[in-house]
Amino acid sequence: MHTTIDGALYGTSQLFLVPVLLGIAVLFAYAFYALGACLVQAAQRHRGRGAGFELQQARATQPALDLAALELMALRRLEFVRISTRVAPMLGLVATMIPMGPALNALAEGQIAEVSRGLTMAFSAVILALIASAITYAIAQVRRRWYASDLLALQAAEVPA
Repeated sequence: MHTTIDGALYGTSQLFLVPVLLGIAVLFAYAFYALGACLVQAAQRHRGRGAGFELQQARATQPALDLAALELMALRRLEFVRISTRVAPMLGLVATMIPMGPALNALAEGQIAEVSRGLTMAFSAVILALIASAITYAIAQVRRRWYASDLLALQAAEVPA
């Protein structure tokens, strides 16, 4: 009975390796896409162009938006980058642990090449996941500061003198 449960758990966990690796690849690619978008926005903000100030531009095109709506807009724009920051390391851990079972079995059987392949995959996946997380974390922090600054400027503009 105990062996049946162990085998079922082991088999089920192995089914998740490819989807987890694909998730890490998607988050890694997204991190660099988001980094490029953030750098473009930083250049726009540095030059004082309206496109770099998303919330102020949204207010200019839709004057009926109040500060709460703009804050919600900022949260929505930060949502995926913040989720990526947290999910990438989790997927990295899962991608590290899944190949460890077969690697340990290979070690017990003296198949060092299989152990090496399993460990290489495990460590490569966690490294890419952590890089993606670090990039998206930095982006989330910078954009959060930008949005807070924009909201303060809009709030100051609303206050009658």
